[in-house]
Amino acid sequence: MMRVAEVFSQPNHILTIVADDRRVGQFDVSPYLKYEAFEDLRQPGEFVKVINGGYFVEWACGADLSADTIEARWQVVKDTIGELTPA
Repeated sequence: MMRVAEVFSQPNHILTIVADDRRVGQFDVSPYLKYEAFEDLRQPGEFVKVINGGYFVEWACGADLSADTIEARWQVVKDTIGELTPA
């Protein structure tokens, strides 16, 4: 089970997610905006207020997405965050 280490809101209702295993991906929330629970997120000022709950992300309006849902539908952009190598 994936755990969300970090979450960042991006333009066009995209979340950038860093998983606990260091994979980085993007998740498009826009398909969910048609549902009542996600209506408030159509406003950019509300979408940016995303909160990391570890095994889910949530917003003040009550909308949330599980880490399992995110992992099933995200686009991985990096397999892992690169380690710093000593000079």
